[in-house]
This record gives sequence, C-alpha cells and structure tokens, in this order.
Amino acid sequence: MRKIFLLLHIIVCFSAFSQTHEKKVILLDEDSNLPIDDAIVLVLKTKQVLMSNEEGVISFEIKGGSNLKVTHSSYLPIIIKWASLNQEENVFYMKSKLTGLDDIVITHKEPKEIIKELVANSVKTLNVPARLKVYSREFFKLNDEYTYFADGLINFQLYKEDKKVKSVLLLEQNRSFGLVEDIDTSDLLGYNLNGMMEKYYMFSVLKPLLDDEVRKKYSFVVKVNPSNQDYNYIAATPIVEGETTEILDDFKIVYDVKKKLIVEVNAVASPSTLRSLKENTAKGFRNIVRSEFKTLYSCDLGNYYLISSNEEINFKVNKGNEVKNIEVINNLVTTNFNIQNFTYKESQVFKDKTLFNAKDSILTEYWNVSGLTPTAKETEIINDISK
Repeated sequence: MRKIFLLLHIIVCFSAFSQTHEKKVILLDEDSNLPIDDAIVLVLKTKQVLMSNEEGVISFEIKGGSNLKVTHSSYLPIIIKWASLNQEENVFYMKSKLTGLDDIVITHKEPKEIIKELVANSVKTLNVPARLKVYSREFFKLNDEYTYFADGLINFQLYKEDKKVKSVLLLEQNRSFGLVEDIDTSDLLGYNLNGMMEKYYMFSVLKPLLDDEVRKKYSFVVKVNPSNQDYNYIAATPIVEGETTEILDDFKIVYDVKKKLIVEVNAVASPSTLRSLKENTAKGFRNIVRSEFKTLYSCDLGNYYLISSNEEINFKVNKGNEVKNIEVINNLVTTNFNIQNFTYKESQVFKDKTLFNAKDSILTEYWNVSGLTPTAKETEIINDISK
C-alpha cells in the first residue's frame, strides 16, 4: 500500500512539474509606484530572456517552475522566487539606484576619448560569430491610427567580413496583417532587418560623437551615482544656437566601468534641435517629429551580446494633396544566444528588408513565449488580428 501511495505521489509531483504555467509579473518603482520598462528578466531554469513593457508587465509560459532574476541599469537587481508567483497578477517593487544627486566623474580623459575607447573595445568584445534567436514586432501607424502589424521569430547568424559585422537571417515563423481596410501600401514602411545587426554591433548610432567636426556641436558630461558605482553614464547634448536645418540627438551611454563595455545606448532626437528646426515644405520631404533609439547589451557569464532594441520614428511627409503623419515602431528581444553556427540552405535565407514583405508562416503560438509582452493597446490589436 505504501508503494502504491509513493508511486501516486511521484506521478502527481511529476505531472505538476511538467505542467505549463502562465504567469504575469508587474514591476513597479518602489518610490514612485510607476511601471518599470525595459527590465531584463532571466528565467533561471531555461535561460530564457524576457523584457518588461512600458506598463512594467511581463507575461510568459513555462513548464514546471523557475526563479526569475530581474536586472535594470537604473535599479537594484531582485530575485523572484517561483513560490511567490501565486496570484493572477504578481506585483514586485524595485529600488532605484539613482536616489540622490549624481556625481560628476573627475577623469583625466575627455568624454569624447572615453566614448571612442568604449566603442572600440565593445566592438572587439561582442561575441561574433554567434547566433541570436530574436523575436521581432513592428507596428505601422498612419495619421495616428494603427494600420499594419508584423511579428516573427528570426535567427540571426552573425559573422565578420571586412571588419564589419554581417548577418544571415532565417525566418522560423512570422505573420503580418493589415489593421484597416483599403491600405495604401506605398505608405508602408518598416525597419531594415538585414541592416539592423550591423548597426547594433558596430554602434553606428554613435558615429556623430566620433566625428571630429560633428562632436564640436556637443557638450559632454560623465556621471556616476554613489549607490551604482559599477556603471557610469555619459550624456551628450547638442549645443543649439539659432535656427538649424540639422537634427541632432541627445545621447546617453551607460557602460560597465571595470569591463569598459557599453551596456545601454539611448539616442533621442533632441527637443532643442527639433524646436529650432526649419520646416521643409517640399513635396516628399520627411519632417521628423520624433525619433527614439535604444539598445541593451548583456555582458554577464563571459558573453557579450545584444539583448534588445527599440526604434521608433515619427515624421510628416507632404504628399502634394495632403500631409501624412507616419510612425514606425520596432522592437527586438533576444530569446536565445549561442556561439555555435547553424546550418542552412541558401533558399532558406530571408533577403528582404522587412517582415511586411514575408509570406506568413505560423506553426505555433510563438508570440506567447516571445519574451516581449505587448501593452494593453497592442494586445487588443493582436487579439483582433487572431480572431
């Protein structure tokens, strides 16, 4: 009888452990109670990487159970025990590292030289060749209305060629949908997937700060916080004098002080230059309204690679008979990293620029384990698509 009971106990435990669980975590700032976006959540059992969205939400599925490690460049890390994930919505608070005033770093090197060394060392240290399995999601908006959506699982095989980082793309699964009737596809734009990894791995967005002439237009400051001495950050702000025809970005570069590696890059079209920008009314010219760029990198456990990217652009273009307001929003998150190459046939390579042009291939509900939780508005759109 005891043997039967023991066997039943083992079967019940195994069934519970192998069961797929759906979990939802919400991350909030301990002081302000505001949501924390772009937190990196590592599922310790599977090594899957998740990202919190702008609502601080992470939704995921997992077989069995696992603790979670949550990190963010601006917050102290936390470990979430599996046993504590027992609510429909599990709220956790993170303590900011940025309490108090930042201290300006006293250094014998100019910030411009620090950036140059950081880029050179980071490019050299990034794992290449390597393989990234990435989830990509893109929204296209026309005149403030969501009009097109695409997402997919992509394998990026990275390699070096002529001191540049190149990539081969293989699509595992993908889908794309129009969200309104009578779409004018001539307006449809997407980010160039075939050029993204080179941009991220060569830190191309920082080129203005490495150009001797352009960087004269910037003021620089290096900062550190007493409670966050592992990371410094460099802020570069354009000096604007009078009307301008050139858009310059506000930059923020977060870097690991000991490893001398970049862990975060932010570039936002400077409000000061946008205010001083002379509008071009020529037909077909794109007047930038907003531009945002952010990349995060992991340099833990002896590897250094891209964790995520977010790019958004908003511009108005004169079509002659009307002015159209166009927005494109792209997010990538690396769900799996490997230093091993994969094998493939040339016919499997995705050579187009955007997922909008790819034929749909849906084998599983891959978006549920994508690592990138949609916001409430995005969920509403995606659910309507699924129906």
